[in-house]
Amino acid sequence: MIIGRLRGEIATVGTDSVMIDVNGVGYVALAGSRLLSKLSPGEKAELHIETRVTESSITLFAFESDEARAWFVRLQDVPGVAGKSAMAIVDAVGPAELMDALAMGDAATVSRAKGVGKKLAERIIGELSGKPPPMGRFGMFAPAASGRPTQETDTQALGSRSEAVSALVNLGYAQADASRAILSASRNDPQADTSALIRAGLKELAPS
Repeated sequence: MIIGRLRGEIATVGTDSVMIDVNGVGYVALAGSRLLSKLSPGEKAELHIETRVTESSITLFAFESDEARAWFVRLQDVPGVAGKSAMAIVDAVGPAELMDALAMGDAATVSRAKGVGKKLAERIIGELSGKPPPMGRFGMFAPAASGRPTQETDTQALGSRSEAVSALVNLGYAQADASRAILSASRNDPQADTSALIRAGLKELAPS
């Protein structure tokens, strides 16, 4: 049996795990600090679950969204990235920022995660850059209540940012500087196309 989602009442919140009561059954799942900080005993919650089964144990990993769960799985395609490191990255960086980091070759952002050093972060960037983002468990991710874009919209935006960074690099700017400028520009105007991002990026890089 594979558990994909749990909906119930939070029973206990630990330092690295949560127990959720579903119709009288308490399920314990590992979770990152960002998610745990949002959970309180007695409150209702819905957790997206990744189930890992070995010969000796069954482990549940809890996430706030199916998108975060999907990135947790994708990260473990990279040699040397186990469940603990993948959980730390998803917790510290988050899906949207992780997608930006991969598109822009930004290993420094990935290395913010606890226990993830520079070499492992660079390996993750090298292995996953240029690949499409992971799919949801049953296809595309549904739009979140917060108005978060769909996966298709995210992919298009990432393409524009990547093209804008490449354009700035071709103009002679360093990769890291170009990445930071375009990331800043995209945050100011999430709907900007490639041309608009390039113009905004040039303004970001202009001497003050």
